[in-house]
Amino acid sequence: MTNAIQNRHDFVLLFDVKNGNPNGDPDAGNLPRLDPETGRGLVTDVCLKRKVRNYVGLLREEKPPFEIYIKEKGVLNNQHLRAYQELKLKPVSKKLPKDEDKARELTLWMCKNFYDIRTFGAVMSTEVNAGQVRGPVQLTFAHSIDPIVSLEHSITRMAVTNERDLEKERTMGRKFTVPYGLYRTHGFVSAPLAEQTMFSEDDLKLLWEALNNMFEHDRSAARGEMGTVALIVFRHESKLGNVPARSLFNRVKVQARNPETPPRDFSDYEVAVDESDWPGGVDLIRP
Repeated sequence: MTNAIQNRHDFVLLFDVKNGNPNGDPDAGNLPRLDPETGRGLVTDVCLKRKVRNYVGLLREEKPPFEIYIKEKGVLNNQHLRAYQELKLKPVSKKLPKDEDKARELTLWMCKNFYDIRTFGAVMSTEVNAGQVRGPVQLTFAHSIDPIVSLEHSITRMAVTNERDLEKERTMGRKFTVPYGLYRTHGFVSAPLAEQTMFSEDDLKLLWEALNNMFEHDRSAARGEMGTVALIVFRHESKLGNVPARSLFNRVKVQARNPETPPRDFSDYEVAVDESDWPGGVDLIRP
């Protein structure tokens, strides 16, 4: 891997859904997540990070240095043990090695091998303690640009589970969808934190690729049609940044072309970046 990135980045990600449930809420019967005060849809940062992990794991076949730490049926303590074995150390329950250099080596070994630890960080202080790191990449909750409508559909299953159920009525179920929703989330990439996890330029390039393509391999009947429609990146010349992120995000305007008509496609919106009085030391990138 190459050296850690040397520039701060902030970005705006826009993605949409058609006739699908972008992020079901288990506390509400799997209804699409919703801000009850505004009626706008929500998608959690955890949901988006999961899709990035899945894409990277699929693309790089989960081989070092692109293994995925948080994955289905992953046993975290077993992953930590690999670091101890590689460094020929003996784990002590819930404790890091007393030698600070050895403790740092353990955490760095995890960073080197697992893409999502380098990117999002991880708390690895479990029974087999491998430390913890703050990730350089963070995402906010995604909010829909306009209020969403959650539709409920009754569905039936023609097949039965057992022969004794052959003459019974068919199983009924429910499915929830959003006819259309355009969602916006903000992201941040910290160069100082990247140095701690060794998040490199190659890792950053892979992140942009994942954000652009993560929905392409996440198809299901529940998801409907989902896809990234815009990724707008602000690259700072310095490690700490040249201007506040908020001032850059405010330059990205997303508006419905006809507010009186319910949107049903991305073409119903207009996306523009205000480039007037552009701040020095910041480049606009569309990876």
